[in-house]
Amino acid sequence: MTEPPPDIVEVTSIIYYSGYIVSLVALSLAVIVFIYFKDLRCLRNTIHANLFITYILSALMWMVILTLQLSGGANSGTTSCVIFVTLLHYFTLTNFFWMLVEGLYLYMLVVETFSGDNLRFKLYAAIGWGGPGLFVTLWVIAKGIAISGLDPAAAHEIDCSWMRESVVDWIFQGPVCAVLIINLVFLIRIMWVLITKLRSANTVETRQYRKASKALLVLIPLLGITYLVVLAAPSEGVVSDIFAVARALLLSTQGFSVSLFYCFLNSEVRLALRHRLERWRDERNIRIGQVRQRSRRFTNSGLSKECSPRSRTESFRPLTYNKRESCASSATTTTLLGPPVGPHGTAMRGSNGALHMHAMAPRAISPLMQGLNENSV
Repeated sequence: MTEPPPDIVEVTSIIYYSGYIVSLVALSLAVIVFIYFKDLRCLRNTIHANLFITYILSALMWMVILTLQLSGGANSGTTSCVIFVTLLHYFTLTNFFWMLVEGLYLYMLVVETFSGDNLRFKLYAAIGWGGPGLFVTLWVIAKGIAISGLDPAAAHEIDCSWMRESVVDWIFQGPVCAVLIINLVFLIRIMWVLITKLRSANTVETRQYRKASKALLVLIPLLGITYLVVLAAPSEGVVSDIFAVARALLLSTQGFSVSLFYCFLNSEVRLALRHRLERWRDERNIRIGQVRQRSRRFTNSGLSKECSPRSRTESFRPLTYNKRESCASSATTTTLLGPPVGPHGTAMRGSNGALHMHAMAPRAISPLMQGLNENSV
């Protein structure tokens, strides 16, 4: 308590940085999900994806501008300062105009009972991307004229002259206020129709209030009503510091809230993610099964070659050495297979014309061969 409180600007800057980083990660994942899954491609999710992209771009430009301001790099009159400030205002306006598109789509769908899909996406894209470009172009022209009319010493001071507030800024601030008011009207009409339908249904009153509260909680960040809550802030005191911290927390995490409600908690998105996960598991199991079956076949083929009956018979057959007998043995008789030869050298045939086998008598062995050993030949 004796130490002085930290600078509120530093605290809110840390909150903004942390909240925008979390929002950028969540919004990027949500955009990837909407682009990757073809089952989720419809007009409603396409509008959500464009809104998420504007959140990402505006958050990035805000972080760049804040970094330049804190580091003192936002020098006045430089080209980078003009480009960054212009892009910041353009992406901020696109963010609000796509909130207007979200409100218009829901209003046509719920209140007017007119299918929002009948309005082509080109019309929504013209509102979301074309409208801010028109207002920012007018602002750049008016701001350049206003800056050129200032004293050079006053125009080139510490901060970027294009970031100073002036009456010219109402060129883009006016449309932002108009979008918030229109979305507030859309929200009131949508909630009125929703509560009327809930009352007409035969449900418990507590459940009706719960559903209405849930719908209101979900629609507030989508339509940008959070900006109306933190629009007017106290000027000084402890209440001002608390309000600045609360505003930094709400605005920096608004992108995270929108991506959470309309992507990660959406039943269609969760069903698509579940189907994709189950398909990936099935493909992995099939792949593992094929590898195991292939390895099992290889193992079985190796075992069948090693343990075949022929190989086992040959492996267990005793080793026998057949003694080669001599061709000069006295006990050896020679049998010739061939046609018997008659007395005149002609082959003898039987009555049926077949050749006969004739066993010849043993030949006389020479006396010189009788003394030789049988194995010596």
